[in-house]
Amino acid sequence: MLAGVDTNILGDGLKQVQADIDSLFDALLPVPDDTSARLVEAMRYAAIGGGKRVRPLLVVSTASLFGVSRDAALRAGAAIETIHVYSLIHDDLPCMDDDDLRHGKPTLHKVYDEATAVLAGDALHALAFEILADEATSTDPFTRSELILTLGKASGMHGMAGGQMMDMVADEEGVTYDLHTITRLQQLKTGALLAASVEMGAILGKVAPQGRAHLRAYARDIGLAFQIADDLLDAVGDEDKAGKALRKDDEQGKQTFVTLLGIDRARDQARALVDQAVGHLSSYGAEADILRALARFIVERDR
Repeated sequence: MLAGVDTNILGDGLKQVQADIDSLFDALLPVPDDTSARLVEAMRYAAIGGGKRVRPLLVVSTASLFGVSRDAALRAGAAIETIHVYSLIHDDLPCMDDDDLRHGKPTLHKVYDEATAVLAGDALHALAFEILADEATSTDPFTRSELILTLGKASGMHGMAGGQMMDMVADEEGVTYDLHTITRLQQLKTGALLAASVEMGAILGKVAPQGRAHLRAYARDIGLAFQIADDLLDAVGDEDKAGKALRKDDEQGKQTFVTLLGIDRARDQARALVDQAVGHLSSYGAEADILRALARFIVERDR
């Protein structure tokens, strides 16, 4: 627990951003009165009412440091969450991780079908950039362009998708990854979108690239801590609390931070990364408390 930090600040922040993002998705995804309705209903099923909304909270909390309007930050946060949701839909498909449960409810392809799941993911991916390109997110075209570039890099071959490919190749016979490669994989697969969340908050605040170094360092450290925590949850977590199948990494013989470091060392490493992340925020006062609390939450969560 962080000295001097209101322990309720994170819970309140998460609840509010969850409600705000759900409300925004509801407005962005009206169900049409034609046969494309099935697609939008599937998108709504995946996007509304699930997830911790850590990424939107990172955007909103970072943007608030620089006086950005909450509405603009929420739109940027919704764009990142849209990419995250699409990636989960595709990740759950039989051709990838083949999961039946996500956020405590059946995965989208189980409720609908695989083709609808693919299209819903594709449409959510497109929606992310539609949101960022809209003047409702920013009236400054240069800001909108930088937001789009940042999210595109974080979600594509140099970010999330590249990390997912490395993860898939890790399942192939004879392929082994050392700690350095696992770290690189997770910096792409998990860390890239978390880093983009912080970066995009600063972009909305019109912070020059050279002025974002400490925020990038914070995001890098929480990104790795987040994945180590995920690996720990898969190894020793409670499936009922997690709302998804666990122990899959061990069953597949996959190398993770836990298999390479062991449970105790992995937990110590996650905590050290969080301490380091909090240190990068030393130039801020109480206005950054929610970012500090979020860093702690990453390693203490049970889902």
